[in-house]
Parts: sequence; structure tokens; C-alpha cells
Amino acid sequence: MKAEPGTLETRQAWHSLDLAGLLAHLGATDRGLSGEEAARRLGQYGPNRLPEHEPPAWWMIGLRQFKSPLIYILLVAAAVSLVIDHAVDAVFIGFVVTMNALIGGFQEWKAEQSSQALQKLLHIQTWVERDGHRIQLDAEDLVPGDIVSLESGNRVPADIRLLEVNGVEVDESLLTGESVAVTKNPVWTGGADTPVGDRVNMVFAGSTVVRGRARGVVVSTGSHTAIGEIATDVLRVGGGRAPLLDRMERFTRVIAVAVLLASVVVAVGGILLRGYSPEDMFLFAVALAVSAIPEGLPVAMTVALAIATTRMARRGVIVRQLAAVEGLGSCTLIASDKTGTLTCNELTVRRVVLADGRTWDVSGEGYAGEGAFVAADGTDRDDGLDPLLEAVTLCNEAELRPENDAWTWRGDPTEVALLSAAWKHGVQREALLEAHPQVASIPFEPEAQYAATFHDGAVAAQGVSSGNSVHVFVKGAPERVMGMCDLTDAERTHAREIAESMATDGLRVLAVASGTAPRDGIRPLEGTGGVDAPNHLTLLGFTGMIDPLRAGAAEAVAACRASGIEVCMITGDHPVTALAIARELGLAVSEDEVVSGPDVTAASPEERMDMMRRARVFARIAPRQKLELVEAAQTAGHYVAVTGDGVNDAPALRQANIGVAMGASGTDVARDAAELVITDDNFATIVGGIEEGRVAFDNVRKVIYLALSTGLAEVLMLGAVIVAGWPMTPDGLFILPLLPVQILWLNLVTNGIQDVALAFEPAEGDVLARRPRPPGERIFNRLMVERSVLAALFMSVAGLVAFWWMLDVAEWTVEASRNGLLLLVVLFQNLHIGNVRSETRSIFRLSPLKSPVLMFGVLLAFSIHMLAMHVPLLQRALGTEPVSLEQFAALFVVAMGIILVMELHKLIWRYRHATN
Repeated sequence: MKAEPGTLETRQAWHSLDLAGLLAHLGATDRGLSGEEAARRLGQYGPNRLPEHEPPAWWMIGLRQFKSPLIYILLVAAAVSLVIDHAVDAVFIGFVVTMNALIGGFQEWKAEQSSQALQKLLHIQTWVERDGHRIQLDAEDLVPGDIVSLESGNRVPADIRLLEVNGVEVDESLLTGESVAVTKNPVWTGGADTPVGDRVNMVFAGSTVVRGRARGVVVSTGSHTAIGEIATDVLRVGGGRAPLLDRMERFTRVIAVAVLLASVVVAVGGILLRGYSPEDMFLFAVALAVSAIPEGLPVAMTVALAIATTRMARRGVIVRQLAAVEGLGSCTLIASDKTGTLTCNELTVRRVVLADGRTWDVSGEGYAGEGAFVAADGTDRDDGLDPLLEAVTLCNEAELRPENDAWTWRGDPTEVALLSAAWKHGVQREALLEAHPQVASIPFEPEAQYAATFHDGAVAAQGVSSGNSVHVFVKGAPERVMGMCDLTDAERTHAREIAESMATDGLRVLAVASGTAPRDGIRPLEGTGGVDAPNHLTLLGFTGMIDPLRAGAAEAVAACRASGIEVCMITGDHPVTALAIARELGLAVSEDEVVSGPDVTAASPEERMDMMRRARVFARIAPRQKLELVEAAQTAGHYVAVTGDGVNDAPALRQANIGVAMGASGTDVARDAAELVITDDNFATIVGGIEEGRVAFDNVRKVIYLALSTGLAEVLMLGAVIVAGWPMTPDGLFILPLLPVQILWLNLVTNGIQDVALAFEPAEGDVLARRPRPPGERIFNRLMVERSVLAALFMSVAGLVAFWWMLDVAEWTVEASRNGLLLLVVLFQNLHIGNVRSETRSIFRLSPLKSPVLMFGVLLAFSIHMLAMHVPLLQRALGTEPVSLEQFAALFVVAMGIILVMELHKLIWRYRHATN
């Protein structure tokens, strides 16, 4: 039945229809559409564009920096400060919020400058048949029913059902993850549920024709294409959340509730126990809340993450969103793409086996003539290799050559890989062709399953061609090539066993043969269509190819697993190939550990969760199935990092807690969907990212620990004086130990500088040896609670005792006593930061020279406060004044107590941890 334009189903199984039914369904002919009909369909379908969203404007990125509960609290505190006429407090808080927005906004604005990647894939020109003429137009103007011509090097502009092909092979790796180009066959039809990678009568938008010519009819455009469905999924998926965001939101809620509760308790206590008026206690409670909030924390955290982005960039990891910095360090599962991430995405001959069984392993990676042949029997013999390598070099249409300290190549990846292997043994195509010119060829056709070339001249170890015969060299599918060879039953059985063994190891196997053919049985080169199929050939042997592991990939997987991070491989490749790579990586051993795409589709959500717990290899996985697997892993309690480089990876990258895209060979679509980008496409670089992510999280915890322990000490001091009803002036006015402006000075200036300096702390040395923190663990765990409370209790008690001694025993004035207490707290902060540098290691084992930025920050913070005690303008604003050397020494001795107390707690904690 003919379909009306605009009503074609998004998921129509075009590959399963016969050609007559297909054209009828499209309302088209094999001669194309008329211009009038094309214009009408364009109006109903719309342009051949993919769904997209505009990148956020700079002001939207800026507003996004204010979407934090802690920022909300600070803004409320600033507003209340203005209402109660504490303008200085409001200005300080406003400065903090503004600086935080500027730092975070600038970082994210730079990352959002990438262009809209999905749309780029379709901004191409294509040849179309309209009104009986072949014209070139923009791919955006294509409509279903158009007849399109394609040739080698073209990017496919839409989803197309093929009508005619001539040796067509298409690179669909960006959709399927399959590293090997797919040979197309327009006669084939398959079932409706055939995976995209196996639909050999179709070509898909965004893929690339690497060989041959084709003609086909457009069946889907825009969002109805395979890429369009992925684009829709990318826009639909809201995106996973970085672990830091979840933990900080929980932490901020706790802080907000604690500050509000403490303020209310103190205010009610003052009214009920001390008889203060509700008005006075309200103002005091507001001042207490403002002072208790760690104003410098947002800036310090943002700077800590920004510093981590710089460190990660040096190690090849580009951060697109600040909150994702520590995500790799917190992830518990990495779901990695295979092609281009764990492997090189460049076919490489890994094994050569001669017909008599002699075997060589081939070293080297990718499309380069660098490597060597190593005999499997351990000998240095290489006799017998020349005939096979000369055969695959002459039966070849690709090019490979060194240029300017690099290798350049052109042609089919399989043929380039064969030339690379020949180079490693000193066999070069140009020299061979000069001595033995090609006179005819049989191009590879899917139906024939082989390619052949015919040459004049003598070839080493091949014999001499006479005037009535030429040499023929053949490569192709093992069964097809062996059928052309003169083999005994025993020889044929032996050859079949060799090929099957290589295939079981995940190698793509080609058989190679040579022989002679009568010259009168072929036509000149320009007339190759009439060449007879060769026969009576000699089987030379087999080549086994695979997309090899990237250097260091296996070690990186082992390092991840040693760090408590599980790794699974999700690929569009065939299960046999995937298992072979997984064995090299140490991920899997047997076929039972491999899950295929149809199994995922048939499984329930609970069964998918079980798959993610037990399996580590997922093969023949479509984009939507990969998305479902990521969702299942998250439901099972994992923080998931997903790596990928193709369009097919984009939905899963967006859904993951942390999306990691490949920067060198990856698509813009993948990079746009991810939070992190690996510049060298090497999975091994992820290990460096994990380490820096964990260091970043450690430093964020240190900043929070310092800010909260000192802030809690201030709250306890203020709360204690209310409960105690002391000190009071003779006329009954309550005396605050520290003024709100002094507390803001501590939180923002002196303590704030140290917070930022903590962001530069290097790794403690055991980062990768630790297990990931449990996904549900709060950023403020039991250790931090104990440390913060203990430090705050000591500082508050010591501070109040010192304030009492200065005020009542030494009979200092109220202003001088506050000045002394302010200096003591500054000293506490400067010394306590040494305790904060490690949660478990002694301060005496941490050299300050290993953290020069922190040492400079401490000196700077202390110098600024000393300046505030001597500069008249700051003296008036803060109520400060100089102290004598004796007074300073006494306060310093008191402050040293914080080191002794925390060292004792570290010792006890290490003992408890060792015995548990």
C-alpha cells in the first residue's frame, strides 16, 4: 500500500521489503521523483535535519551557577543582612556568590563553544535524480523516494535502501561500533528485527562509503533515520548526575537544617533562660546563622574543581563540566566502547599461517609499516613468507607510504592492513608493480567473496610466466579461495582447521592463493568485467586480522579493577571478536560471559540488572540497548562512567553519571554528549583521570572539613555564651565574643585563602590503592563528623577560656579581648590546616615543601590578618589592634593544642581501623 508523505513509520523495517513493495510503499520509481513531488514532500517532511537544541547562552550558563542550595542559603543570608542593616555582611556574601558564578560560569562557557555536531553530519552535497536528470543538491533537501548515487569517499546523506552496487563497502563504525567496513548486497533481505549492523541492503546517514559505487532510494530522512533516532534519544535523556552533585546537595541540606536549628535553639534559649526580648534574639539568631554559614566554601570548591581540570588536562582529560571532575574517581563501573577506545580502530594483521601450518605472529599496530614477524616455533626462519606477502601486495588497490615521519594511507582498511604487514617484511607495492604490471583484475564482490589480479613478469618464488599465461593472485573468504585450489582431502581438511582456529580466536581470516591463467582468458585492464574466475591455484596460506588493543589498555583495565572499579565492554562487534578482545584485556574467558543484543532486548529490567552484575562483555549491542544497560547498572547501585566515540554511544554518554568521549577520532556528537573528553583516545588515560578525580574529591573534602570545623567552633562559642549568660556589661548588655563582621572576615578572608590553597594539594600517594567510596556514602561521613566535632569543641572551649582570661583576669577591654580572640582563631586556622591535609596520616609526616601553594596561602592569610591589626582603615572596620610579642606567644601556645588533639584522634582512628 502506498504511504502518504509524512506518515512513514520511524521504525519501518525497510530492509525486509522486496524492491517492488518498497518502491510502492514510498510512492516512488527507480527513476526518481519529479521536482514538483519532491517539493511537496519536502513541505510535509521538512528538511533533512536532525533534532537539535541550541547551546545555552552565556547568561544562562551564568544563571546555572546559582542553582545550588548553598548559594540559596547565602542569598537569603545576604537579604536578611540588608534588612537588619548589616550592609558589610551583605557585601561580603554578595562578593562570594559573584566570584563563584564567574569562576564556574567561565569554565563551562568555554566548554560550550563546540558547534552543533549532529547537524554537521548532514551538511553535505549529494547527487540526486530529479525529473529524469542527475543533479547535485544539498542533503537537507532530500526526501523519501529520492534516488541517490554514492561513490567511494561519500558520506551517506540519509537512510538509503540500495538498488545497485559495485563492490561497495561502508564504514558504519559511528553507528554500530564495528571496526570492519561492511560489504553491501542489494539483493539480500532480512527479518524485521535484524540488527542495524547486519542490514547489508541498507546504508545509513552519517556513515562513509570506503569503496565502490552504489545507487539507492532514500527511505528515511531527518529524525526518522538511524542517526535521527539516536539524536532523539540524546535530547530525551536528561543526563546522569555527577556523584559530587548528589553528595553536595545532601550535605547542603544538612547544613541548612543544622544552622536553622542551632539559631532557633539559641534564640529560644536566650528568651526563656536569660529573658532577652524576642526582637533582640531574632537579630542575634540571624547574625549567628550568617556567621555559621561557610561563605567561602562555594568559591573554594569551585577553585578546587577548576584546579583539577587543569591537572586532568595535562594528563589528556578535558573537563566540560566542573562537577564531573571527581566523577571518574567516584565511579564504580566503567562501561567502555571497544572500537577506538580499547582498540586502535585500525585493522592489523596479527597472524600469518602458511598452508603447511607454519605460523608467524606479527607485531606493530595500526596502518604503519613498523613491526616484525615472529615465528611461533621460536626460530628465526622466515622462508615461505615472501610468496604470500607478494600475493596480498599485488592483489591490492590501496596505498600506504611513509611521509614526513608519519604513515599516509588510502583505500579499503583490509587492504591497507595487508600492505602494512608486507612493509614489515620489506615487501613494497610500488616496486612489485613496476616489475610486474597488472593487466587485469576481478574486484571484490559480495557474491563472489574474493578478489583477484593478473600480472605479467616473474615474481619471487612464484615461477615465471610465459607469453601465453599470466600470474594470478587471489585473496578472499577461506572456503571460496580453497575451492579454487588443487588440494587433497587431507590438505583441505587441514586448511579448514587452520582457518576455523584463527576465526575462533576472533581474527578476521583471509585465504591467499596464486597460480597462472591463460592470457587469452582475460581482457585488457579496462575491460575487467569479462575475466574468468581463476582455478587450479596453489593455496599459500591465511592472514588473520584484528583491530588490536591500544598500548596500555590491558594494564589500564587491570589498574581500574585493582582500584575497585569494574570494567565492562559494550560493543557492536560480533560476539566472537568481542570475546577475543576481552580475553586479551582480562575481562572474560568463556562464551558464557558474553551477552548479545537480542538477549538484552528480551530481558526484563530485573534481568538486565543481573546481566550488569555478572557479565563483562556485551556484543552486537544497538544504541538503545546500550542506554538500557547503563540505566540497569545505575538502578543496581553503580555510579557509571561510559566511554565512547561514535554517534551510537551518544545516548549512553548522556545517561551516564560521567560520560567520557574520545577527542581525537571521536565524533562531535559523542563529545557534545559527554562531560569529559580523552584527548588521545586511549583507555589508559582514564586511569590518570581516575587518580586526579579522586585527588579532587579528597581536596573538596579537606576544604569542607576545614570550613566546617572552624565554623562550628564559632557557632559553639556564640551558643555557649547565650546559655551561660556570660559575659555581660555592668548595665546588662550582652557581649558577643566576636562581631559578625569579624566572623565573616575569618570565613572569607583568612580561612577563605587557606580553603583555596587546599585545592592545590597533591595526591597523598595511595589514591589508586583505595576502593571507590560507596555510591550512597555522604560527603560528610563518620570520620569527618568525629574530626569536625572534636576540633570545634577544642577550639571553642579554648577560645572561650582565653576570652574569659583576657576579659576577667587580665582585665582587657571588650575590644582588646575580641581582638585577642580573633587572633587566636586565626592561629587555630593556620595550624589546623596542617591537620586537614590528610585524614589519616600524621602532620609530622607531611612535608610543607610538597605543597608550596598551601604554604604560601597560609603565610598570605596570616600576613593579611597581621596587616589588618596595623592598618587604621581595617582596624576601624574590624575592631583590631596590635598585640605585644608576649601576648602573641601565649596565644600561639594555646593554638598549638589543636595539633596535639587531632594527632591523638588520628592515632586512635588508625588503631580502630586496624582492629576492625
